[in-house]
Amino acid sequence: MKQVNIHAPGRVELDEVPEPTLGPKDAIVRVAACGICGSDLGYISLGGVAGPTKEPMPIGHEFSGIVEAVGEEVTNIKVGARVVVNPMSNQNQIGNGSGEGAFAPLVLVPNAAGGDAVFEIPDDLSMELAALTEPLSVGLQGVDRASPVAGEKAVVFGAGPIGLCAVASLRARGIEDIISVDLSSHRLEIATELGARATFNPSKDDVWKGICEAHGTSPLFGAPMAGSDIYIEASGAGVVIEEVLANAKTGARLSVVGLHRAPVPVNFLLVMMKSMSIVGSMAYPDDWTEAIAILTRSDLSPMITHHFSLENFHDALAVAQSTDEGAKVMIIADASATGD
Repeated sequence: MKQVNIHAPGRVELDEVPEPTLGPKDAIVRVAACGICGSDLGYISLGGVAGPTKEPMPIGHEFSGIVEAVGEEVTNIKVGARVVVNPMSNQNQIGNGSGEGAFAPLVLVPNAAGGDAVFEIPDDLSMELAALTEPLSVGLQGVDRASPVAGEKAVVFGAGPIGLCAVASLRARGIEDIISVDLSSHRLEIATELGARATFNPSKDDVWKGICEAHGTSPLFGAPMAGSDIYIEASGAGVVIEEVLANAKTGARLSVVGLHRAPVPVNFLLVMMKSMSIVGSMAYPDDWTEAIAILTRSDLSPMITHHFSLENFHDALAVAQSTDEGAKVMIIADASATGD
């Protein structure tokens, strides 16, 4: 079968590999759809999770599919079930440095006998939308780490897939007054479709003036601070954290979900003066049932802007690497498994 592997920094190939071998505690899933993640782009750039690897590294971890086979010790899932898979469960690391990756027709799910690896999805949830469960879980945890309260005001910096999932998650938590900030006008349009009330583009707009006008201000020693309650940092730009600390009101909360590879200076005097809370968020909880429930009652289809076959992975990659062209790029690994 064909499988996407990283061979060196900036080099990915669609290789011919053997089909996976089933173990007694494992499952094999026929992959219907798999999204290209920002992590995939980072791995490709580095040549691996943290740098070049000795052997080709499979990628692809945001996927849905149909259970093709289960080992004799797997009793919690059945052949033929429509599922999504937590790629990090039971220390599997599917598409994240292990020997498995979901940009392929079939993927091995090791240790599937555990109860937190494979989740069935409703029959009325399409396979492509189901493949958003993983990034939605990332966005949802980032939002929940900020302790949202219905009726509050929130700003999401970054309208890539995780930032867009944060917008959808805020809406799911009862927050309607949401601002989205990004350099891509196209992505800001998608944020609006997902529920953002206002959007600002730093290349065109005075972002903090716009935030203050939309969310009002709160005084700090006579100086007006932005009235937003929650900030979700999903851009990965260090300057955003500095600006939030400088402009946020007393008691505001900042959740950092974007990946920051370089150190970011933090003015803790401002944090103390404003009694601010700063939390980090990485990955997601073990239980994906809430994210699946959100997908069944909310329309996240505007996020999926492009669809490609596995054979056209390099074309898909080019789109995913261009932030202005779209949001979530979806690979249809095996059209027979979509059933849509």
